[in-house]
Amino acid sequence: MNLLDSMRYLVALEQHRHFGRAASACHITQPALSNAVRALEAELGVVIVKRGRAFEGLTAEGQRVLASATVLLHEAEMLRQDLHSTNGQPRGSLSIGAVPTALPVAARFAAQLQARYNGIKPVVRSLSSHEIETGLENLSLDMGLGYTERGSKFTVISQYVEHYFLLRRAAVGASEPLQMGASLTWHEAAQLPLCLLTPDMHNRSILDASFAHAGCRVAPAIETNSIVTMVLSVLDGEVCAVLPGALLTLARGYKGLEALPLRGPDVLTPIGFMVATTDRRSRALDAALTLAQDGAWLRLAAVQGGLMRA
Repeated sequence: MNLLDSMRYLVALEQHRHFGRAASACHITQPALSNAVRALEAELGVVIVKRGRAFEGLTAEGQRVLASATVLLHEAEMLRQDLHSTNGQPRGSLSIGAVPTALPVAARFAAQLQARYNGIKPVVRSLSSHEIETGLENLSLDMGLGYTERGSKFTVISQYVEHYFLLRRAAVGASEPLQMGASLTWHEAAQLPLCLLTPDMHNRSILDASFAHAGCRVAPAIETNSIVTMVLSVLDGEVCAVLPGALLTLARGYKGLEALPLRGPDVLTPIGFMVATTDRRSRALDAALTLAQDGAWLRLAAVQGGLMRA
């Protein structure tokens, strides 16, 4: 039994919560993954996985094994990077979690990082704020891009300020790409049928607080946890959506849409990278933090975050 491989399979199983999807993510067959987990259970002498017709979670002992597995895999990756990297040429994987509203910025960051250091393999995942915080704490994530107001326990590298827009179908110019319209107040936006993210998303709590500050409450016509659903609902339905500037990048691919800056109040939410506070960082993470503080990158992030000047 390869202990590190077995632990990697266990981490994937907890992450995907499905034997088939975990096996696919690890590029092995489902029976091979199941056999590796059973071998790990036999080696440690405990039951790790609650078994039923489908994956039902980990036992209490399994949670302890998972915590140790995450640390061991992290240390193994740190050692691997140290052995195979050279000065100026870091090598290894870098796990980045991003809240859904910041995914376009995270994607561009990962692309620029890989272009600058082709030995780095970024892995970008869409995660909730809570999942990012948990991932940074248990070392399953190297860095997270999200709402820094929640990240007091982590080292924060500020990136941009999130601006908010009402996305709607344009009254004229249906054959034109995304247009920028005149500003609209939050109170005016509240009178429209809206598609908003679900209440479990942190972005929704920001929007609800903004509407409340404007003296109104909103009962959305549609709720979703999918950004694509929001954009397509506006494109093909009778609703509008409130999106941060970073997500307007996705809307630019469709014709006949209009984005209006929201004012009264002006809501500006800081977004940044968060990393665990430690003196021991991988070569890939050191390189990523260098890029995250690069002036050219920060100017691009500001544009993507909602200034919309490029």
